[in-house]
Amino acid sequence: MMQKIQRFGGAMFTPVLLFAFSGIMVGFSILFKNPEIMGSLARESGLWYQIWNIIEQGAWTVFNQLPLLFVIGLPIGLAKKQQARACMESLVIYLTFNYFLGAILSTWGPTFGVDFATKIGGASGLTTIAGIKTLDTGMIGAILISGIVVWIHDKYFDVELPEFLGTFRGSAFVAMIGFFAMIPLAVVMAFVWPKVQGVIAALQGILVGSGVIGVWVYTFLERILIPTGLHHFIYTPFIFDSVVVEGGINSYWALHLSQFSSSTEPLKTLFPEGGFALHGMSKVFGSSGIAAAFYVTAKPNKKKIVLGLLIPATLTAVVAGITEPLEFTFLFIAPVLFLVHALLAATLSSIAFSFGVVGNFGGGLIDWIALNWIPLFSNHTMTYITQIIIGFIFTGIYFVVFRYLILKFKFKTPGREDEDEETKLYSKSDYKLKKIEKSLTEDKLVDTGKILLSKAEMIVKALGGKENISQLNNCATRLRISVVDENLVQDISVFKKAGAHGLVKKGKAVQVIIGLSVVKVAEEVELLMGNNLSI
Repeated sequence: MMQKIQRFGGAMFTPVLLFAFSGIMVGFSILFKNPEIMGSLARESGLWYQIWNIIEQGAWTVFNQLPLLFVIGLPIGLAKKQQARACMESLVIYLTFNYFLGAILSTWGPTFGVDFATKIGGASGLTTIAGIKTLDTGMIGAILISGIVVWIHDKYFDVELPEFLGTFRGSAFVAMIGFFAMIPLAVVMAFVWPKVQGVIAALQGILVGSGVIGVWVYTFLERILIPTGLHHFIYTPFIFDSVVVEGGINSYWALHLSQFSSSTEPLKTLFPEGGFALHGMSKVFGSSGIAAAFYVTAKPNKKKIVLGLLIPATLTAVVAGITEPLEFTFLFIAPVLFLVHALLAATLSSIAFSFGVVGNFGGGLIDWIALNWIPLFSNHTMTYITQIIIGFIFTGIYFVVFRYLILKFKFKTPGREDEDEETKLYSKSDYKLKKIEKSLTEDKLVDTGKILLSKAEMIVKALGGKENISQLNNCATRLRISVVDENLVQDISVFKKAGAHGLVKKGKAVQVIIGLSVVKVAEEVELLMGNNLSI
C-alpha cells in the first residue's frame, strides 16, 4: 500500500514542476505593470504596460487550467502502459464528467442545494472547465477522475474484441467505459461535493485561526514526510488547492500581488494564510547551517572533498529549493538528524510567522526574489528584513545543533567516514562524473545522450537487471521503482558509482536519488527495458 501511495505522490509532482516558471513570470508581469515601481512607464495606455499585460495573461495559463494539468499529468506517472494514450483518455473522460455534472445541476440544481444560475466564483461553488460551467471540484476532482481513468486504462486497454468491433479497441474502449462510469459518479458528486465545499470553508477558518501552532504542524509534516515521498499530500492541497484560501496559496498570492504591493497594511493582516507557505525558509537558511556543520566536522584531509559535494547541493537548495541532494546525504546515515531538521524547520516557520512574515516562500531564492521581495519590498521592507534576520539566526542554530549532535554521537556524516570509504563521498560530486566519463571514453562514447544512457545502464544493472524491474516512474529528483526481488538490488555504493546521490529501499519499493536529470535518466531506463537490451 505504501508503495502505491508513494507512486501516486510522485505522479502528483509531474504537473507541479510547471508552476515555478509560471509563477515567476506572473510576478515579473505584475511588477512591471505597477506604476508605483515603474512610474509613467506603466501607464495602461502605454506600450510597455500592454506588452507585459499580454505576457501576464499567458503566464496565468498553468494556474487557470490547474485541474486539466493534473488530469493530463497524473497518467504520465501512474499508467503502467501507453501513458500518452492514457493522458488523452483522462482528458476526454474528465471533460465528459463535467458536461454530465453541469447538465445535472442545470436541470436539478435545487435538489442538490446548488443555484446553478449564479455567477461562477466566490461562494457559488461553481467554475468553468474548458468552457463548461460546472461544480468546482478543484484538484481533488481532477485527481479522482484521473485515478479512475488510469485504473480503467490499465485493466481494459489491451482487451481483445471481436474483429467486427475492432474500431472500439484500445482508447476507444476505455473512453466508452469511462463515459458510462461518469454518469453515476456525476450524480454522486452533485450530491456530495456541495457538502464537501461547506466543510472546506469551515476548515479554512479553523486552519487560519490556528495561527502559529497550525504553521508549526504543517511545516513539520511537510518536512518529516520527505523520506516517504508523502510530503506531496501535505503541501499540494495548501499551495495548489482551496484548503486555506480559494484557488490555493500559489494562485491567490499571484492574483493579489499588485494589491499587496500597493498596501501599507501588514502582510500578515492582508494574507494570514501565507504562513502556510513558509516551508522554504528551512531550504534557504537551514540548508546553509547544515552544510556549514558538515564541513566544520569533516576530517581535515576530507574537507576539500566535502566542500566539493556541499557547494552544488547547498546552492541547489538555496537557489532552487531542491533539498533532496543535501538531505539524503545524511538522512540514512543518521535519521535522528532529519528529525531534528524537521523540528527546527517547523520552529523557524512558526517564529517567522509570529513576527509577521507571510508570503509565497515555498521554494528557493528565485521564487522569493521574483514573487515576494522585488514587488513588495518598497511597502513591506521591515517584514523582509525581519525574515532575513530570523533566517540567519536559525542558520546559526542549525549549525550549532548539527555540529553538537554530529560530534556528540560521532555520526559518520560526509567527511567523517572511515578512510576506506572515501570514494563514496567523492563519487557524489565530481568524482562520480569522472568515473562515468572515463568508462565512456574507453568505450568511445562522448555525447551527452550517451553519458545518460551509460548512467541508466549502470542503474538497471544495480537494480538486478531489467527483468527485476516491474514498475518505473519518477518525481522531481528520484526514480521510483518496484522490483520483483529486492535481494537482487545492489548496495548503495554501486548506485553512487553510477552517478546517483542516494538509495532508499523499503521492501520491493526502491527510490534512486538522481537529481534534476532524473526525467532523462528515466526515459533512458525505459528505452533500455523496451528494447530488450542485455543488461
